[in-house]
Amino acid sequence: MNGLYALKPWYADRLSGVRGALAARRVSPDALTAAGVGCAAGAAAALAFLPAPLAALPVAVLLTARLAFAHLDGALARDTGRMTRRGAVLNELGDRAADLLVIAGFLPLAPLWLVAVAAFASTLPSWVSLAGAAAGAPRRNGGPVGKTERCLLAVVVAATGWAVPVLGVVAAGSAVTALVRFGGVWRALGQPTETDQREPVTVASAAPARTASTPAPLPRRRPALTLNTPSTQASRSLALDHGEVSGGVSHTRARSSVEYGEQARGNR
Repeated sequence: MNGLYALKPWYADRLSGVRGALAARRVSPDALTAAGVGCAAGAAAALAFLPAPLAALPVAVLLTARLAFAHLDGALARDTGRMTRRGAVLNELGDRAADLLVIAGFLPLAPLWLVAVAAFASTLPSWVSLAGAAAGAPRRNGGPVGKTERCLLAVVVAATGWAVPVLGVVAAGSAVTALVRFGGVWRALGQPTETDQREPVTVASAAPARTASTPAPLPRRRPALTLNTPSTQASRSLALDHGEVSGGVSHTRARSSVEYGEQARGNR
């Protein structure tokens, strides 16, 4: 349900020559954003201070220019390679400011509370679209009462003076548009992304796997404890060929089993 937003490709084709001329003159996209806000302020002034139906023509011309500048600033930035994050912020702020300025033109024509409700509701569709885009969903535009439809309704008020019923349509239609966009964003975010469809990666263990050709490590043997008694000195002498530590303090020369045997016979 794109509403009048479906006419944007046709409108963009009509503006292609203007876009080329602006690019040749190196006009800044930010200047076009500011021009769109200025047109919205002029339309609000005409709506507030000119009687119907005299306000219809200037409001229609200024809001048509406001929509043209809203398209041209982004298109010119893409064509000339001057797309920046600051420009994107200015573009969004300029659109919101222009919307609120047009609604402010209804202040002399309707109760303050109704103007405030319509102003708040008119921003809801954009906030839903921005929140969805921030979460990774495609940017949602259009709807039953989007930016283009609100400009058309302002022209209707300028021609007829029916401010109160038109503000009611703006408030209710903007709320419905926000719900429609939210539904589209919710469905888009529920679809699995390419990252979600990837198989989980198994992290390999830091210890290398042992293969059949890799010998198993030999167990470390603990030294056997022997008692330093005359009955075990003969067996200890066979294991020591360079010397041993006695009591952890001094080294003594290893003696053969023959010496221990002779000493044993001499001690009988």
